Amino acid sequence: MTTANFDVICMGRAAVDLYSQQIGESLEDCRSFNKYLGGSSGNIAIGVSRLGLKTAMLTRVGDEQMGRFVTSELRRNGVNTDHISLDPTRLTGLVLLGIQDTESFPLLFYRDNCADMALEERDIDESFIASSRALVITGTHFSTLETFQASKLALAYAEKHQVKRVLDIDYRPVLWGLTAKGDGETRYISAESVTEHLQSVIPHFDLIVGTEEEIHIAAGNENTLQAVKKIRELNPSATIVVKRGSLGCVVFDQQNIPEELDGGIVSQGRKVDVLNVLGAGDAFISGFLRGWIRNDSINKCCEYANACGAIVVSRHGCSPAMPTETELNYFLSEHQAPIDPASDVMLNHLHRVTTRQDKHRSVYALAFDHRKQLLDMADEAGACPSKLFTLKSLIAKAAVKVSQEENLEGSAGILVDDTYGQRELFSTRESNLWVGRPVELPGSRPIAFEGGEDITSTLSKWPKHHVVKCLVFYHPDDSVSMRETQHKRIKSLYRACVRQELELLLEIIPPKESKVSDDTIARCIENFYQEGIYPDWWKLPAQTTEGWKQTNNVIESHDRWCRGILILGLEAPMNVLQESFLNSVQAPLCKGFAIGRSVFSEPSKLWLRGEMNDTQLVDQVAENYREIVHMWKQRENQISQSENNHAHR
Repeated sequence: MTTANFDVICMGRAAVDLYSQQIGESLEDCRSFNKYLGGSSGNIAIGVSRLGLKTAMLTRVGDEQMGRFVTSELRRNGVNTDHISLDPTRLTGLVLLGIQDTESFPLLFYRDNCADMALEERDIDESFIASSRALVITGTHFSTLETFQASKLALAYAEKHQVKRVLDIDYRPVLWGLTAKGDGETRYISAESVTEHLQSVIPHFDLIVGTEEEIHIAAGNENTLQAVKKIRELNPSATIVVKRGSLGCVVFDQQNIPEELDGGIVSQGRKVDVLNVLGAGDAFISGFLRGWIRNDSINKCCEYANACGAIVVSRHGCSPAMPTETELNYFLSEHQAPIDPASDVMLNHLHRVTTRQDKHRSVYALAFDHRKQLLDMADEAGACPSKLFTLKSLIAKAAVKVSQEENLEGSAGILVDDTYGQRELFSTRESNLWVGRPVELPGSRPIAFEGGEDITSTLSKWPKHHVVKCLVFYHPDDSVSMRETQHKRIKSLYRACVRQELELLLEIIPPKESKVSDDTIARCIENFYQEGIYPDWWKLPAQTTEGWKQTNNVIESHDRWCRGILILGLEAPMNVLQESFLNSVQAPLCKGFAIGRSVFSEPSKLWLRGEMNDTQLVDQVAENYREIVHMWKQRENQISQSENNHAHR
């Protein structure tokens, strides 16, 4: 038997889901949609990967934009995509989904001759199948001759190499040609041809999972107990799992089926408020496999499965709703009271932070999102404000120059606005720069947003890789009314970022003339956490060593998944910046800097006055930026040397 490289290979549907954003609307009247990865097999692949299993996908996608989206989403979620074939003549499947009410979830499948249904025998590699502990096939891939033959070959290879074989019956009558094209919602239609197809493959599986209706179609009997008995007759040894929605599930792993349905291993479900049942079955089998692959008890497998299903029915979408191992453990933790997945703040925070893409562990950001300061600078120089558009392009050019010359890919970044720097926000897309973008109205206190109060509408137009940066002038000893206003507006921003799946960088600067002590910044941060605001990043001013210790401690105590802290500059000279970097050594969460005026201020003044040309400006800004990068690297080297010395003691 080949050594297993994977725990699970998922074979079958991988498509694009377009989910209606309007809840309670018929599909024909929906106005806008969210785009997610979809397809039962694709959902399961993401589900089991998030639960800690090494997962690969076996399917086809179109050689086009949506095929690339499906592949990148799988890869982003840790799924191996080496055996996803590109189909040059077919398009990736597409599904439109709605949430009309708690009982109606209309679906419209665009899958005629789609890429994943063109999977054929030549796509099945024996050594790949042999490299996994389990192969999961969904029932739709037995519905056409080509996919039927491909699935049978994959099963034969799995049996040969002692790979566990799993059937998710996944019965959609519309995909078997049994309903009108627009009737994707119908879950059950009796059909002898489907039953005959499924019964020809049932003997070849080790685990068979389905709803009661799916068990009925597989057995050709609408009495659930008799249907289970028929499946046992066809397959004497497989574990049979009957999904029962909110009631949980019942499992039969014995050879002789009892005379009552509840005579199997019964696992009660968790009753939660249902938003969307679509994807719950994929979550269920993902949870079950998490235990089954690891040889956990059936009761434990069911516990995982029911919990995953309960979490997903409370969320919008299928694949993006799949819980991670961290979420599942929190949901099941014994010390927790029963959790309502939709409203539990920590569960939803865990979902956000444990599913985001893990990149940019450190950030060296050149910040030139300044608007008012640069406008004042242009006015003082007697320069036309329109020159600021060119100035920002030149500063961005310097950032890219240093990134390339210093090999900073994955760390270099920019903070730039869309008032004078919109071109740079998008032209740097191919440079792999970390990109932050401000939303605050410059100088506002209490905070106001530049695009108006409807911040959700503003952010809905942003690319996902843009980090939302918000500067708030805040002090923990501000008046109660000032703090309440600030909290309310930042909370609305945070919630909008969560809804739009954007990261938030919250910058805190105490107002001028306010009293600042070692604990001031830590107290500011504590206040925001108490309001349920969990920024992905903090951007903070220089502090004393003690101040950094307190700041680091308060963040770690509330959010150990925080991306980190970026140190700001406030136009400080280089020697002061170096001192602030060294003071932060005791704060492991300091992951870099976002500094601007210390880098570009003097060269920009000269350029605006006509005393420096474009090339000179770029070179000088690049040199200043490079100096700060080197200072930060010296700080990191000092930490590494200290850790090495400590390890050898």
